[in-house]
Amino acid sequence: MHPLFHYSRCTGTKKAVCIGINYAGTAEELQGCVNDAKNMYYFLHEYHGYPKSNILYLVDTAKDPRATPTRAHIIQAMKWLVKDAQGDDSLFFHYSGHGGQQADQDGDEVDGLDETIFPSDWKTAGVITDDEMHELLVHPLPPGCRLTGLFDSCHSGSILDLPYLYEPNGRVKQSDVTYAWRERRMSPADVITWSGSTDAQTSADTYQNGLAVGAMSHAFMKVLKRNPNISYQDLLRGIREVLKSQYSQTPQLSSSHRIDTNLRFIL
Repeated sequence: MHPLFHYSRCTGTKKAVCIGINYAGTAEELQGCVNDAKNMYYFLHEYHGYPKSNILYLVDTAKDPRATPTRAHIIQAMKWLVKDAQGDDSLFFHYSGHGGQQADQDGDEVDGLDETIFPSDWKTAGVITDDEMHELLVHPLPPGCRLTGLFDSCHSGSILDLPYLYEPNGRVKQSDVTYAWRERRMSPADVITWSGSTDAQTSADTYQNGLAVGAMSHAFMKVLKRNPNISYQDLLRGIREVLKSQYSQTPQLSSSHRIDTNLRFIL
């Protein structure tokens, strides 16, 4: 464990970024991602006390071009989220959209593939890789600052390149990563990622109450609303229960350090 690491109490500043990209009018169109971002915006504000003024909301249906999820805007939003972060702050990054994989450039991936997300202008501006997101979102954080990432996208299991991945029973998954890789990816901050699928899987769009939504975002909010005092492992188990009746995707929990998954998950 990182010598300076401690759990965030989540009592400081609360800031969030909610991104939803439907890629309307393209061959890659999705239905539920903008609804996911909207639902998460209200969920964080109404259930967890995130001030509306501290939530950046980027969707590709936005009338204001400055609020669209282009590559440049997403990177700006990531920098805004972590700027001036302090211990015990609680930061939340939510992305619902396409995810993918590409050949790893720097030899740090066991499977030889970097995980990626697709901004609205990815065809011209390019994707954003897990290496870039780790550098932008995880690397700058101070000890005891919480960052919760929620990625409702395909191939997102190790999307922030965090060193520990968990089984639903709370145990750390055995992995092929080297000790040196794990050491490099550790952080004194309290970083958690919930992702919609393993690196090898796709994530589903679904319909709930007639509305198109991403399966993972929907399940995360549903289980937390039902039991706000839930532990990490029960939340992971609950999300998997909600999804397994309909989908083949297996949601993942990862962290920047070993955590006690019996502890209550807080935002």
